[in-house]
Amino acid sequence: MTVDIDKTTGPADTPPAGPEAIKAIPVRHYGRYVSAVVALALLGAIVYAFSQGRINWDAIPDYFFNDRVLSGVGKTLLITVLAMLIGVVGGIMLAVMRLSKNPVTSTIAWFYIWFFRGTPVLVQLVVWFNLGLVFEYINLGPVYKDEWSQFMTPFLTALLGLGLNEAAYMAEICRAGLLSVDEGQTEAAHALGMSHSRTLRRIVVPQAMRVIVPPTGNEVINMLKTTSLVSVVQYSELFRVAQDIGQTSGAPAEMLFLAASWYLVLTSVFSVGQYYLERYYARGSTRQLPPTPWQKIRKNVLSLTNRKGAAA
Repeated sequence: MTVDIDKTTGPADTPPAGPEAIKAIPVRHYGRYVSAVVALALLGAIVYAFSQGRINWDAIPDYFFNDRVLSGVGKTLLITVLAMLIGVVGGIMLAVMRLSKNPVTSTIAWFYIWFFRGTPVLVQLVVWFNLGLVFEYINLGPVYKDEWSQFMTPFLTALLGLGLNEAAYMAEICRAGLLSVDEGQTEAAHALGMSHSRTLRRIVVPQAMRVIVPPTGNEVINMLKTTSLVSVVQYSELFRVAQDIGQTSGAPAEMLFLAASWYLVLTSVFSVGQYYLERYYARGSTRQLPPTPWQKIRKNVLSLTNRKGAAA
């Protein structure tokens, strides 16, 4: 005799019990709090030490927008832009020459890069300034003829010394960018009948810019700071002007801090420009572009607003 057991015995209206809600407890990072406290303590100690020093801090805002200082800032920006222009154009030419199958042009490019990267830029500036010992006159025929000391002005010395040195570094940056592009791109372009120069302009260089732009931005910022070296050839850029004002005003240390403040302002502006330029050339390589600083601020503000609303 079999007995049927009703498996549905029990309250018909009772729903099946679901999984319990998981209460997530965030991990506490005590090391972050300790490191933050230590960093703030060190920062406070440094600020206190500078505040107790024998430095007239009021002199910095008094001269910050001085006409001579602003003139030095303008000359610093001018020599930075022109020297980088020479460096970028020369670097692209040297990179193409270095990658050429012609052994003569490849060797010339290699020797140029070897020489200018192997000697300090300060030494190069002084050599350019004193080449009058070797070339007494510069004679370009009916175009130009003059004494070397009259031709090689402080501005031209700074421009050639920084620009030609930068071309050697930009050549290696551009070469790395060109080599980062797959060779199949070049082969496909040649199969379609495109010339070598057109392939470089339309296919290779646009793709290589994603690799070239970040280190080039660093080179621009480094060039801005390297312009302080041209004070040795009597070019009146920011650092030279700050030194001269410091000697006449009796506040040499204060003027050095003023120059450092201007360099920080200029490098910060260049860094923002570099960020947006990198973001522009990253469009074809990433699915989602990184947020801009303004987008990050909006996101943080909205998240804080939402948290306060939820807490209320």
